[in-house]
Amino acid sequence: MTVFARRARASAGRMHPELSLVSYTLLGHLEESGGCRATDLASHYALDKSTVSRQVAALERAGLIERRLDPEDHRVQVLHLTEAGTEILAQVTRSRRVAFQERLMGWSEEDLARFASYLLRYNTTASQEGPVTKASTS
Repeated sequence: MTVFARRARASAGRMHPELSLVSYTLLGHLEESGGCRATDLASHYALDKSTVSRQVAALERAGLIERRLDPEDHRVQVLHLTEAGTEILAQVTRSRRVAFQERLMGWSEEDLARFASYLLRYNTTASQEGPVTKASTS
C-alpha cells in the first residue's frame, strides 16, 4: 500500500505539475459534493483545520476554488470549484484515465474482470467504514 500511495503522489505530480495529490483529492471532493465548507473537508479526511486552511488558501491563490456564502446560512462560506478548477480537474482525470488504459492494455478480460471486482469490493468496504478518523490513521 505504501508503494501504491507513493506512485499515486508521483503520478499526480506528472499529471499536472501545479497540483499535488492532496489538491487533486480536495478538488475532486468539491466537485463530487457540489461544494462544502473547509471544516467539512477537514472532518472528511481527518485532517487538522490548519492543514486544510493552507491547502484551501493555495487553491484559492491559484484560482481553482472560490468561497461563496451559503444561501441558507449567510454566516457560512462554502468552497466551490471555479471554471479553471473544473478544467484542471478534468485534464488530470483524462490524463489518469489514459494512464490506466495504457497500464491495463495487455490484461486479459478475465484479469480485468477480477481486478474490477476486487476494486469494487475494496471501495464498498471502505465506504461502509465511513470517513477516515485520526485514530484509524495511526
